[in-house]
Amino acid sequence: MAMKIRLARGGSKKRPFYRIVAADSRMPRDGRFIEKLGTYNPLLPKDSEERVKMDIERVQYWLGQGAQTTDRVARMLEAAGVTEKKTRSNPKKGEPGKAAQERAAAKAAKAAAPAEDAPAEEAAAE
Repeated sequence: MAMKIRLARGGSKKRPFYRIVAADSRMPRDGRFIEKLGTYNPLLPKDSEERVKMDIERVQYWLGQGAQTTDRVARMLEAAGVTEKKTRSNPKKGEPGKAAQERAAAKAAKAAAPAEDAPAEEAAAE
């Protein structure tokens, strides 16, 4: 059985609240789970201790049993110091989009055009 440690959404509309659960990966997100491991309340401030609460011993047990974590839960475990921080690579994150690149190229071409015309105008004035 492929186990996952993931978030199960609760709460009402526009008021999210998540349970951190150990579940079979084939079950639906908010469906059946094996064990509740903690809670996550994204509406609380980031420095609040109540924002993320986990039973670290049970999380380590499930990790020892071969459970995989989702990306968001893995980041929470890294912040808690349970797992080592993974290096993530997203080389396109810092690049501007296609339209922004086109605007930058047009702006550079426009800035270069008057600079090229200036020496020609000086030569014509002499």
